[in-house]
Amino acid sequence: MIRRGTYLNTADNSGAKKVQCIGIPKKVNFGKQTDFATLGDVITVTVKDAIPNGTAKKGKIYKAVVVRTAKEVAREDGSYIKFDDNAVVLLNNNLEPIGTRILGPVAREIRAKGFYRIVSLAPEVI
Repeated sequence: MIRRGTYLNTADNSGAKKVQCIGIPKKVNFGKQTDFATLGDVITVTVKDAIPNGTAKKGKIYKAVVVRTAKEVAREDGSYIKFDDNAVVLLNNNLEPIGTRILGPVAREIRAKGFYRIVSLAPEVI
């Protein structure tokens, strides 16, 4: 569960290390608007820490898709999935990943949301 202000790791090689969530689109969940993001949601982030020669620069604003959350998420088959950290992949304006590699596992829910490029680059889909 990602809220506004949450610091996240990046799971790609775009150059950003840490990002902060600054915007979450409103969605209706069980008839009530939610103010949190979960696996597969696109959020707005700002880069807080970056490597010097990376594509992503400190202070820039990007769209990102959530690929791992520390809060467990229920699946349709009744099982739960959770990870050790909260992580995102930075996206460009066409909702394609900026980086050329994905680091660490990503959740299966990413494929259901239509981010096939991220799933194909990931070393493991859980």
